[in-house]
Amino acid sequence: MAPRCWRWWHWSAWRRTRPPPAGSTPSFRQQFSTQEQPPQICVVGSGPAGFYTAQHLLKHHPRAHVDIYEKQLVPFGLVRFGVAPDHPEVKNVINTFTQTARLDRCAFRGNVVVGRDVAVSELRAAYHAVVLSYGAEDHQALEIPGEELPGVFSARAFVGWYNGLPENRELAPDLSCDTAVILGQGNVALDVARILLTPPEHLEKTDITEAALGVLRQSRVKTVWIVGRRGPMQVAFTIKELREMIQLPGTRPILDPADFLGLQDRIKEVPRQRKRLTELLLRTATEKPGVEEAARQALASRTWGLRFFRSPQRVLPSPDGRRVAGIRLAVTRLEGVGEAARAAPTGDTEDLPCGLVLSSVGYKSRPIDPSVPFDPKLGVIPNMEGRVIDVPGLYCSGWVKRGPKGVIATTMTDSFLTGQMLMQDLKAGLLPSGPRPGFAAIEALLSSRGVRPVSFSDWEKLDAEEVSRGKGAGKPREKLLDPQEMLRLLGR
Repeated sequence: MAPRCWRWWHWSAWRRTRPPPAGSTPSFRQQFSTQEQPPQICVVGSGPAGFYTAQHLLKHHPRAHVDIYEKQLVPFGLVRFGVAPDHPEVKNVINTFTQTARLDRCAFRGNVVVGRDVAVSELRAAYHAVVLSYGAEDHQALEIPGEELPGVFSARAFVGWYNGLPENRELAPDLSCDTAVILGQGNVALDVARILLTPPEHLEKTDITEAALGVLRQSRVKTVWIVGRRGPMQVAFTIKELREMIQLPGTRPILDPADFLGLQDRIKEVPRQRKRLTELLLRTATEKPGVEEAARQALASRTWGLRFFRSPQRVLPSPDGRRVAGIRLAVTRLEGVGEAARAAPTGDTEDLPCGLVLSSVGYKSRPIDPSVPFDPKLGVIPNMEGRVIDVPGLYCSGWVKRGPKGVIATTMTDSFLTGQMLMQDLKAGLLPSGPRPGFAAIEALLSSRGVRPVSFSDWEKLDAEEVSRGKGAGKPREKLLDPQEMLRLLGR
């Protein structure tokens, strides 16, 4: 989201939480007695949902203590491992999260896998309330033949690879082919296409990993197709990401004007954001570029295109069966109108040759612990406004609460709402009233199991090391990829 929008969101959040004028009714924050037991609250996950939930709780309760548990050794979740390296402005939110983590009443507990190192039931016994904010760490499978072939990756893993997610550091995608196909038409799909086609010298001053940059420098990918089951009116990406693709140096777009027939009349009634997005697609597909743009496109050595009304049916193997050589697409037509329109197969198919397939059809959450309800179909924890159904004192926020959609600002609003529900329950006496040991109890359990958590000051040492390593190359940082190396740097 653009910085101006961020300023509005943060001003709105401050406005809702600033102290009331003298003489007015005491605020919700002021209604908590200073004699009560300080609430010990546990948040699982240190991405935007976890940090925004913690921020809300700490602002609205003068004595609450929040421990943020994270399975990685480093904080910030998808802000670090999901946001594209050429979008540094989006990562500025890390500054806000750092301020929260440095508060005396907040503690980061990295290197702890909830559900393995410690059970949710153990956390619930140690804290007055537990909030699950661990996001969507899996991807939606295509569930088509050939998906297991070398050369087929989830976009999530590819993003993790170039962003330095330890579990994806050895992905080693082969970019020696001419054509890549991305299945899905959301912002992640455009991020991946942009990284594949951006001249590597334009990425050299970002926080992309040196290993990924080395592979991209050797890339022979010249064409990227971004394939969607439905039409131009149903794409899930936003206008900012589309505009970046259209203006990408050294590339030109390929859109089929036939896909846009009759759209001019239909977009008159759609919401403003969708209308602006579709108009930009329409102009790009049907209007002759100006002199300057035409000259730029004439020099382009790489192309990208949007293929609509196509659904993946089968990944096609090379003659020796050892890697991907193409993808068979079912031709579809729309049934219904607008956002709710459904793609139905026409019976026709087409084969699209390619040497790389990236599946970007959605992220999904995993169940964290047998004691926590989970809806495998929707990929969420069943909840009412963040209160986990039938489990008092257990809450959720972010993608595991509502599904993997929306931008960071959406998650902020959602997390604040969960925090609000928890505060209401605390005030109403619906949470345990007696003392709870909090981290003291969990630390003893973890120690007995050979698990040593990483603190925020530990992270700041790793952060300083990353910044130092990046400085020589003119980068903001060179991310540490190996957890064992991180532990060695911390003297473990």
